[in-house]
Amino acid sequence: MSGSLQDRVARSLGYRFRDPDLLDVALTHPSYAAEHAGTEAYDRLEFLGDAVLGFLVADRTYRAFPGEPEGDLTRRKHSVVAGESLAQAADSLGIADLLRLGRGADAAGERVRSSVLENALEALVGAVYLDGGLEPATALVERIVAAAPDGKTSAQGDPKSLLQQLTQAQWGVLPQYRVVSTDGPPHDRRFTVEVSVSGEVSGRGIGGSKQSAEKAAATAALEALEGGSGAR
Repeated sequence: MSGSLQDRVARSLGYRFRDPDLLDVALTHPSYAAEHAGTEAYDRLEFLGDAVLGFLVADRTYRAFPGEPEGDLTRRKHSVVAGESLAQAADSLGIADLLRLGRGADAAGERVRSSVLENALEALVGAVYLDGGLEPATALVERIVAAAPDGKTSAQGDPKSLLQQLTQAQWGVLPQYRVVSTDGPPHDRRFTVEVSVSGEVSGRGIGGSKQSAEKAAATAALEALEGGSGAR
């Protein structure tokens, strides 16, 4: 890990790693590890970071909004830790430029894919927690919250969040997404996703990523359910 890259990471995250090897892992996409024997990808750190991030955002939300009911707290937390919000935060922090990807994945545009940005940011949270403990991890989460889209705006504009709120309020269930087909060459994938509510398909969407296809499916489901055609 070069000193200049360390400086860039420190500016982005507000934290300088004591263990540069840990930072290397946090910035290593599985495609890079597959092309370089003996290299570890960020998957395990992503697992840890997801849990640390969820805990810290929940703690922050609980303390910041005393007296609010559980449902409102859940929505506030979700507006920060939802995949698209984390991807936008990662983009604002310049994470994409720091990642190590395999040649094929990089050429296919994986560097700017929402799911990659989300996973990398979670891995970095896990790495900061392991390297420095809870205090710097908390400081990083504050940066993430500041960089993420406003909670109210996100909830209003994100069809997946709106669909989840609707299905939980009306039927006490969560929507389930399923990729039904993947077409096209690696650099121009087209995903088709169905979303089901209580086991019944309520919407279908197509997009260049699973996330965009899920959003399209959620939009279709919202139109069907709010129009009455999907009443359970």
